[in-house]
Amino acid sequence: MPNPLAAEGARFPFDAVLIANRGEIAVRIIRACRDLGLRSVAVYSDADRNAIHVRLADSAIHIGPAPANASYLNIPRIIDAAKQSGAGAIHPGYGFLSENADFAQACADAGIIFVGPPASVQRALGEKTSARRIAIEAGVPIAPGVNKDVTDAAEARALADGIGYPVLLKAAAGGGGKGIRFVYHPDEIASALAQARAEAKASFGDESVYLEKAIAPARHIEVQIMADAHGNVIHLGERECSLQRRNQKLVEESPSVALDPALRARITGAAVALAQRCGYVNAGTVEFLLGPDKQFYFMEVNTRLQVEHPVTEWCTGLDLVREQLRVAAGLPLSVRQEEVVFRGHAIECRITAEDPYNRFLPATGSVTQLREASGPGVRVDSALYPGMPLSLFYDSLLAKLIVWGPDRATAIARTQRALREYVIAGTRTTIPFAQYALAHPRFIAGDLALSFIADTWEADLRDGHIPTPDDGSDALTPAAVTAIAAALGATGNGASQTNGTAPDANIPQGSRWRDAGRGWR
Repeated sequence: MPNPLAAEGARFPFDAVLIANRGEIAVRIIRACRDLGLRSVAVYSDADRNAIHVRLADSAIHIGPAPANASYLNIPRIIDAAKQSGAGAIHPGYGFLSENADFAQACADAGIIFVGPPASVQRALGEKTSARRIAIEAGVPIAPGVNKDVTDAAEARALADGIGYPVLLKAAAGGGGKGIRFVYHPDEIASALAQARAEAKASFGDESVYLEKAIAPARHIEVQIMADAHGNVIHLGERECSLQRRNQKLVEESPSVALDPALRARITGAAVALAQRCGYVNAGTVEFLLGPDKQFYFMEVNTRLQVEHPVTEWCTGLDLVREQLRVAAGLPLSVRQEEVVFRGHAIECRITAEDPYNRFLPATGSVTQLREASGPGVRVDSALYPGMPLSLFYDSLLAKLIVWGPDRATAIARTQRALREYVIAGTRTTIPFAQYALAHPRFIAGDLALSFIADTWEADLRDGHIPTPDDGSDALTPAAVTAIAAALGATGNGASQTNGTAPDANIPQGSRWRDAGRGWR
């Protein structure tokens, strides 16, 4: 039987795609290429010689030693690999060079198609003060602030005094939660400005920092957009991404329970308007903060495929990587806005090699045992294998658990079940935190905010209400999850509590928290 996707791929002006990435996203892109009948080319560093993406690709090219700046961030090496392999297109995935305008331009200069927005759009949206100006031109609400580099502490203090505390100092060239400092009092301005500028310089090579009003408490709501070179721009709904640590996401879901139909129409319409204003092409995500008064404010645009894109794929039935490749090939989007149908509810848990009992610090080791979750409505995007060594050279993301249900309650129940099944031995992971979060009354009630982890998990750890397993285990038994959920409800740490105060005075030394700990395996 003919493969209709391969027939589609045969229309592309390229027949091979180099994936300038590693890990689960490289595997994801390789599979999309295979569906379309395209040849996939992997690149790898010394640390990734035996990686799954290297084994799955049709061919693989070594690009350097383990440090990212000598391999996955080495633009000349990657361009040379594309030329050597005959790849007519490069997909950057996320992270690494995915939002690097110089890389997009280098691809264009070499006659290679970059699967993403053009360099000019990346530059305009990658610089945050420029992005704020574009948002204003598009009629998109922004938080009060200044669209210029703030260099002087006295100036910063005067601006903050005028805007009102708390304020945020943010790296103009930033991303990934880096180069951000909250300031709650005038006396904190000088040190926060110095820290933000230093971190921005170290992370992005640009110390420029701007200042804006901090919206708190707030939810993180983002809108997935897709645009082609024929002037078509659509949205694919929103994602709630409020469960974060160090300004980086751990749990995402769609749709958001915080949006009613009218607010959803406003926020998705704003995202489309911004994309149209800047001539956006390919996949992107427009991020907003949503305040308790239901007012939303533009944050930034991620000019790439998001880690959490499978949430949207579950709810729309669309393959976003396929759409990216179609657009890069010059074809129009496969659907119009009125043809997009949203179904059910999806939740993603990022499984990272981090120790949730120790401030989510990076964990080391190797995968000594692996059992991935499965079953109805369960998807796992992963590049793990038994015996795999974990490297500190790269991001700590190991896998993504993405679960769909016809409604939110079913999606939560399926995610809880899948987390109980998931086993990664040999290192600490965030699976225990995900189990905790999905059983928490605040999560179940949809009472989410960017302070969720500090208000719940970190507060309960600090007060000794969550026992740390001392036997190398990395998950909760079903009985322990049930006991913890009951303890949360019993102590009042539930949906109505949003001030982050841990009710330690009400929890005796022999609490169900500690009793539940005996069931950890």
